[in-house]
Amino acid sequence: MSVLDNLDIQLGYLKESRSILASSSLEERNDALRLIADALEKNKQFLFDENNKDLEEAEGKISAQILHRLAFTQDKLDSVVSGLMDLIKLPDPVAKTLEKRQLDDGFILERRSFPIGTIAMIFEARPDALVQMVGLALKSGNAIVLKGGSEAKNSNRALVRVIKEALKDSAVQNGWILQIESHGDVEAILKKDDYIDLIIPRGSNAFVRHVMDNTTIPVLGHADGLCSVYVDEDADIDLAVKVCVDSKMQYPAACNAAETILVNSRIADAFLPGFKKALEPYSVVIHGDERTKGIISCIKVEEKDYYTEFLALELAIKVVDSLDEAIEHIRIHGSGHTDCIITENPDARDKFFKLVDSADVFCNCSTRFADGFRFGLGAEVGISTGKIHARGPVGLAGLMSYKWLLTGHGETVAEYSGKNGKKFKHKDIL
Repeated sequence: MSVLDNLDIQLGYLKESRSILASSSLEERNDALRLIADALEKNKQFLFDENNKDLEEAEGKISAQILHRLAFTQDKLDSVVSGLMDLIKLPDPVAKTLEKRQLDDGFILERRSFPIGTIAMIFEARPDALVQMVGLALKSGNAIVLKGGSEAKNSNRALVRVIKEALKDSAVQNGWILQIESHGDVEAILKKDDYIDLIIPRGSNAFVRHVMDNTTIPVLGHADGLCSVYVDEDADIDLAVKVCVDSKMQYPAACNAAETILVNSRIADAFLPGFKKALEPYSVVIHGDERTKGIISCIKVEEKDYYTEFLALELAIKVVDSLDEAIEHIRIHGSGHTDCIITENPDARDKFFKLVDSADVFCNCSTRFADGFRFGLGAEVGISTGKIHARGPVGLAGLMSYKWLLTGHGETVAEYSGKNGKKFKHKDIL
C-alpha cells in the first residue's frame, strides 16, 4: 500500500483533521480511547488471524527474538487495552498552564502546553507498539503518520482498520491517522517539512542515522542502546546477580537491555562465578577481558564488543579498578540511553548519578525499567537520548510543545522603555 501518488493530498487532509483532534475536549479524547479499547476486544479474533499470517510468512526468516516481538497475543492485547485505560486516567496534557506571571497589574503572561502537530512514527515490526502510539497521539492531540515494519504488514493494516472504524463517528473522527507502508513513502515523508513537525524513528542504528541524515524535520529518538551495569565494590552480591540477569535476560532484544557488565576488581571474584551460573540456563555468550577470563570461562573480548549492541544472548564483561574507571568506560562506549550502578554506598550512587550523562541513570534496579509504561507516562513512543525537548522514555509530555500567551490592556513597549519608563513586576503566579 503506497500513498505516494496522492501523498500531498493525504498529508493536507491530515493537517486539517488534526485541528479537530487538537481542539477536542479531554472527555471526547478519553471517550475515543474507550472506543478503541472496546473495538480491539470485539475484533480480537480478526486481529489474531491477521497476525498469524505475518508469523507464518516470517517463520525461519527472522530471529526468535524478533518473532516474539512480532506476535500479537492475548497477553499483548490485554496489555495494550490496559495501557489505553491507564491513559484515560492521566490528566489532560493539552492547554495545561506551565507558567503564569504578572508582568504588571492586569498584564498576564502564560506558558501553556499544546500538541506538536503531525508526528511521523517509523517503528519496528511490533503490532502492540502501533496501538500505544495511536493512544498517545490521541490523548496528546497530535496527528500521526504510522510506518511499521514490513513483517507486520497484515497486523498493522488490521489494527488501523479496526481503530479507524471505531472512531469514524466519534467527536475526534479518524482523519488524523495515516498509515504508510513502502520505503518510497518513508523517503517522501522525510522531505515533507511543510506537513510533518516531528519524526520518531525506531529500529536499527543504520536506519535511525539514515533518517537523521536525510531530513530537515526535527528527529527524536536514539540510534543505539548500549546500556551498562556497574557492580560496585560495595554491592550486595545477590542483588547484583539478580539485577544484572534481569537487565540482560528479561528481553535481550530490547534497547534497554544491558550489553556490558562492569565489575569492580575488589568484588569480581565473589560476583562473577555466581553471575555466570545464573546465566547458564540461557546459554549466553560471554565476551570477557583478561581479568574476567581469569575468574570464569568465557571468550576473549575485543574492543569492538564494548561498542556492540548485541540485542541477543551475548554480553561483554570488563573488570575495572574504580568507580571513576567505570564512569569513564560508559562515557567512551555508552550511547546515553540507560546505565545502572549496583551499590550500597550512597556516595558512590550520587557520584554515578551526577557524572553519567545518560537519559536514564539507575541504582540497584534493572535497566529494563527504562520504559514509558513503567515510568507511569502512559506508555511511550520511544526513548530519546537527545537533550533538547524530550529525554528518556517519551510519553505524553514529550509529545507536547508550548505557546507563550500574553493578555494586556493596551500596554506598549514605549511605556516600559527609557529612564522614566514603567517597571515590570515580574511576579510569578504559578
